[in-house]
Amino acid sequence: MVVTVARSQQTQVAGDSLVVSNQHVRVVANLHSGVVHYRFTSGTQFENTIAYVEDVKVGYFSSTSLSRHSFTTDNINDPLGKGICINLVHEAADKPVKLVQYITIYESQPFLLLTVEASGREKGSVVETRNISPLTVLPARQGRIVLPGSDALFTDYPFDNDNWVDVISRRWPVDQKGVDGISYELASAYDENTRNGFAVGSLVHDFWKTGIRYATGTTGNSIDSFIVYGGVATKDNPALPDSYGGKDGTHDYVAHGTQAGESVYAPLIYLSASADIRNDLTGFGSTVKKVAGSLSWKKPAPFYWNSFGVEGVLGYEKVMMPLDVAKVSDFIHSLDNFNKSTQPVLSIDSYDQGIYSTEVLKSISRYGKKKGQQMGFYFIPFALWTWKNNISNSKLTNTDHPLSEVILLDEKRNYIPYKDGEWGAFPIDPTHPYTRDYIIGQLKKAKAIDAGFIKIDFLSAGALESNRRYNPAIRSGIHAYDYGMKMLKHLVDSIMGPDVFITQAISPLFPHQYAHTRFLSTDVYSHLRNDQQGFPHYGSTAASMVSATHFWWTQGSLWPYTNMDVVVMKNFQKNKDISEQDVKVRIFSMMVFGSIFGDGSDYRNKEVAERAKKYLNNAAVCEFFSKPKAFTPLRFPVGNAQNQRLSFYLPGDTMLVAAFNFDGEQPFKETFQQAALQWPDKEYVLQDLLTGKEVGKVSKGQTSFTLEVPVKDAVMIKLVPRS
Repeated sequence: MVVTVARSQQTQVAGDSLVVSNQHVRVVANLHSGVVHYRFTSGTQFENTIAYVEDVKVGYFSSTSLSRHSFTTDNINDPLGKGICINLVHEAADKPVKLVQYITIYESQPFLLLTVEASGREKGSVVETRNISPLTVLPARQGRIVLPGSDALFTDYPFDNDNWVDVISRRWPVDQKGVDGISYELASAYDENTRNGFAVGSLVHDFWKTGIRYATGTTGNSIDSFIVYGGVATKDNPALPDSYGGKDGTHDYVAHGTQAGESVYAPLIYLSASADIRNDLTGFGSTVKKVAGSLSWKKPAPFYWNSFGVEGVLGYEKVMMPLDVAKVSDFIHSLDNFNKSTQPVLSIDSYDQGIYSTEVLKSISRYGKKKGQQMGFYFIPFALWTWKNNISNSKLTNTDHPLSEVILLDEKRNYIPYKDGEWGAFPIDPTHPYTRDYIIGQLKKAKAIDAGFIKIDFLSAGALESNRRYNPAIRSGIHAYDYGMKMLKHLVDSIMGPDVFITQAISPLFPHQYAHTRFLSTDVYSHLRNDQQGFPHYGSTAASMVSATHFWWTQGSLWPYTNMDVVVMKNFQKNKDISEQDVKVRIFSMMVFGSIFGDGSDYRNKEVAERAKKYLNNAAVCEFFSKPKAFTPLRFPVGNAQNQRLSFYLPGDTMLVAAFNFDGEQPFKETFQQAALQWPDKEYVLQDLLTGKEVGKVSKGQTSFTLEVPVKDAVMIKLVPRS
């Protein structure tokens, strides 16, 4: 037996096993069979895992199907820390493909990094794949994941935030059966009572769409099948519920593109397990940031008014004409607190080109500047809305380039739709110089109106797989999307300057590093629940929080802020009126996720104006949104039912707590524990955030306090130390 000790790490070779460990995890590689075990000190175990590649010509090869297994180790020192990389080699004299698993374990980090390289044994031979996995658990290989506890939840994440699909945490077993599906780029599982669990996610997003295919066991703490692989491409399936395989995938019509070369690599995977899943998820966010970077924003967070809440296509139904925007500008100027920290943005969303011409937008910009405001600009970089039967005659907006030459194609050379319909959205190739010309034209228009805020939408279109690319070196949808987003950010900087705030609406979660914020769900219309009679069955505050609660960790890691879309003071477009209580709940929901502050109301209405003065101009609300921070969840949503009860806290000199009760029948009592929130042991006054009124006290030595939330309501309370 050989033992090597490096500070808090140990490396041992005993018989057929290589063992490398730190205080958090023990990696055991069997040099006889080729399987690898990951055993975390928190109790989570990945047993008998394998890696594999499926070559498009010579077939499937797993680490255990290759007969010889050997290893070397490298000492590493990178931005994530010091550690050891295990290079686990799987090969056989009679097999054309060799696999090398790279398993990185750091001295003091609770996570592992995993990938696998596939190469040909013959010099100069090429491997080509659209299916490669660095981490696979299969029952046929006696693979299993075991979690501590007996009440586990599996959290399944959608590919993007389109179609109002939800992040879903699923209990199992259900009717003595497990649950199964595909999560995208990230998955987690944890015990509902203790939060002990694990998270796995992809760290690099420049080629692969990463799928996580899972099937749990029939006991509440085991997962029988778990495949993390590069190359997922799924079509929407109307036979399934939207969030359970119907519309939560990649929306592709053709297979994922192939990676080809003398060596090909699987996605780089983060694997972490601890006594608190929240640590694993925040660790994932900070690790992605260190690997890929993220944008920063030095100025106060923007406040904005967005036209879409008043009239979908501005000017189309003549609800809000240019002179009416001036009235909006006048009203915003009257809100002293709303104007205190930043220049509010007049965000003109999709608009009737004939009415809101560049000259008209310039005039609005000039008017807004006099009121201390700046302009926002909206456009769609990688798709074009048009009539399906007129594609051959359509041109890219503000160019002479034919649309037909840049639309993505399937295997039969048919146009791929992004939003199918007679009037539909069609994806355009991010690598095509015509697309670049179109984006330049849009940014020149934004520059002409002196916009300081850009909303980009329907970005998922640029990530679709295609059988046609202008640049043949770009071989997959995410490869093209990453290329396009990098180009877009470069063009924004060169045409408009670096101090332009970029927000993504509909978009994949990754790559993240080209924007300052992203919608955590699809558009939110501010009604309380999806099942409210007379309202859309999507876009409610409750539904948005089902997903957003699982993404609280993105604020400060992926983006400086999140975006929960705009609140409305009375009604969204032609929807029914919401109550004043719904407005309050909606604003609190934006606050707990560290969102930028946006409103989409028509201030010409007297009731709207009065509510706006009360809520948009509230001093405490505006102070918070000038430097928003996400609260930490104490409870996670289970499933996507609309009666969720959720609670959060934000540490600081003045701690904030919030609780939401979307139940329509029973009040919600939430007890906040000092052991969980770690408030210093002193006396506090509990103050309502909006009014500043005292609603309770915490005595020195008191270990908890309880808040009661009425039905369909929310509370946000400050713990103010008593001087």
